[in-house]
Amino acid sequence: MTIRVCVSVPPKTVDECFELIKKAEAHNADLIEVRLDSLNNYERIADIPACSKTPLIATNKSVEQHGGFSGTETERQKILVTAAKSGFAYVDVHLGVPKQKQLIITLKKAGAKVIVSFHDFEQTPPIAKLNNVLDEELALGADVCKIITTANSVKDNLTTLHFVSEASKKAKLVCFAMGDLGGHSRLVSPVFGAFFTFACLDEKRKTAKGQLTIQEMKLAYETLGLK
Repeated sequence: MTIRVCVSVPPKTVDECFELIKKAEAHNADLIEVRLDSLNNYERIADIPACSKTPLIATNKSVEQHGGFSGTETERQKILVTAAKSGFAYVDVHLGVPKQKQLIITLKKAGAKVIVSFHDFEQTPPIAKLNNVLDEELALGADVCKIITTANSVKDNLTTLHFVSEASKKAKLVCFAMGDLGGHSRLVSPVFGAFFTFACLDEKRKTAKGQLTIQEMKLAYETLGLK
């Protein structure tokens, strides 16, 4: 069992991005997700990877995906390709975006691994539905599959954990439930086989509802005797 924590950072500027990456590395983050959709402009994206010793994930969520990027889909995808060419280790592609097959091929040719992601912001679907989503992501050539649901009850955590315990045997999978009731699955999903889980740097920089800080997660793992 290997527990990996990815710290998600939402910089407004590239200079702030450098600072947030440095802080995440000081907390021994295993990966760092850069929320490019938080940036005020995209002129210096290529400068970001050189400042990090930790694998970086480029994510650029549109407003429709509960993100901050309000440009066109063509512009959004162009930024992801730029990130891949600049040295980001991973690029996140949301399942179902236009021309996704060609985008994934382009990103891989540029040298990045592709995370194909699915979010359900309303509920936690049955395991049969989660398996269908996983099959779609694998068929697209995902290097990492990401399936994130929303917990409307504590029991929803059990659904995601049961799913990840089986599905992680055939894929690198990130899976847990968002929301205030989803903290359990965020914390322990790696124990059940998830490739990694997400944390924030601090309370002011949460990028999703229910996120724990990396300090809280590390302390919990230490308390439980997990590494």
